[in-house]
Amino acid sequence: MLRLWKWYQHSLAVHPVKTQVISSGLIWGFGDMAAQTITLSMAKRRPEVQDEDKELKINWKRVATTSSFGLGFVGPVGHFWYEGLDRYIRLRLRLQPNSFRFVATKVAVDGFIFGPLDLLVFFTYMGFSAGKSVPQIKEDVKRDFIPAFMMEGGIWPVLQVVNFRFIPVRYQLLYVNFFCILDSCLLSWIEQQQDAPWKQWLKSFLPLKEKKDQEDG
Repeated sequence: MLRLWKWYQHSLAVHPVKTQVISSGLIWGFGDMAAQTITLSMAKRRPEVQDEDKELKINWKRVATTSSFGLGFVGPVGHFWYEGLDRYIRLRLRLQPNSFRFVATKVAVDGFIFGPLDLLVFFTYMGFSAGKSVPQIKEDVKRDFIPAFMMEGGIWPVLQVVNFRFIPVRYQLLYVNFFCILDSCLLSWIEQQQDAPWKQWLKSFLPLKEKKDQEDG
């Protein structure tokens, strides 16, 4: 394990972007395998599932699709996002590294810019990969985006406080990617829930104007 970590550190120093891209792809692929395993395990407990359908089968096409999301979006975009965010706050806003204002600003900017963008791109990409039309994807985003954003809003800020306070910038995407294994399970579960009542309950906390716009739409 120590040798693997030293190899990763060397690769990150020599080929930072390439290393972030490949590691993101591998971690997101593994995360989707874990998400599918959990989803299928939950499905086995349903009484309506027939015995012949209870065999655990990983959808390798979806694993490849999710891994490609890590390769094509999370890896390159995340690398430049965390590097650029740190540089901007230190040099432009002139906040003292690891100070309360420094960490709080990072968490706020990351949560309100990168977080929603990541969710939007994820749901859109997965929709297109599944062969859905643009109207279908819009409906899926309207159904899943707000519940996912609200649930993640109670988790990621805490994780990012630790990340931005204690983890060196070059390792921050790796830290995020490992927690994205759990996040991938959560997003997969949210997507599988379709129009579950709890989603409507979460949406009931939206401002009245936004709820009215959704009802009109």
